[in-house]
Amino acid sequence: MTDWIKAARLRTLPLSLSGIIMGAFIAKWRLYGEGGIWDWRIFALALLVTLLYQVLSNYANDYGDGVKGTDAKRVTEAEARAVASGKITAKQMKNAVIILSILSFVATVGLLYVAFIPNYMNEFYIFIGLGVASILAAIGYTIGKKPYGYMGLGDVFVFIFFGLVSVCGSYFLFTKSFSWDMLLPGTAIGMMSMAVLNLNNMRDIESDKLSGKNSLALRLGFKNAMIYEMILLQLPLILMLMFLAVNGFFQTQNYYVFIVMILMLPLMKIRRQIMAVKNPRELDPFLKQVGIMTFMMAVLTALGLNFFH
Repeated sequence: MTDWIKAARLRTLPLSLSGIIMGAFIAKWRLYGEGGIWDWRIFALALLVTLLYQVLSNYANDYGDGVKGTDAKRVTEAEARAVASGKITAKQMKNAVIILSILSFVATVGLLYVAFIPNYMNEFYIFIGLGVASILAAIGYTIGKKPYGYMGLGDVFVFIFFGLVSVCGSYFLFTKSFSWDMLLPGTAIGMMSMAVLNLNNMRDIESDKLSGKNSLALRLGFKNAMIYEMILLQLPLILMLMFLAVNGFFQTQNYYVFIVMILMLPLMKIRRQIMAVKNPRELDPFLKQVGIMTFMMAVLTALGLNFFH
């Protein structure tokens, strides 16, 4: 069981929850202002679905990199994976991926049933499609003849599913509407998620070169990937500030909504520390740190809008 828990890579879970928290609590704030009802059941089920997607993605990644020999090139304990190390067989991990895919789909249907049935049938079918796409995206990163993670497209998929789909989709589940300003927090969470993936790929840049995994970081080169990382870590708070400005908070006396901007200080420190790294393998601790910053961005936004407002 310990090996399965380790393979689930629990440190990635806060990152996956960030988009749901951001979208759900912006929806709560907006519904409260309009006299609407915020359904806690949708929130609970959305968290469950997201956790299942993330663990599915981690298991699929472990399996895909394991059978392709990519993980065999990794040399540090932090980079070690279950299939490559032999702690879990490829067949066992493949079965786990299949089971989690089924569980993820069942949980998705349950979530959408609560959110849309019986009054929003068209939306129900559209989101079923999004759910299936999310499951396929989780699997397709490293599995298959042409896994998109090996073609340098991982950043695009992470931006779409961890950012736009997660934030805007969860917002829609509650409000049954789309608002263009939601693209700002959706992009912010998406870029922070890309920052974590890029750090991961920068850490593995040497082993990926040996195994033929052409991540975006490998394509850019370590130096340019570092510049890309700084951009990804710089823009999200600016986007959140734009979101607050668009919604008129600069004209109010409620300054608590700006509590999210306190993250400017720890993010500045993290950026300086990342820039000082010369050995790619020394980047590993920052994956967790940036993931926590993403989670805190969502939590502080939720607090500022709903509890201090």
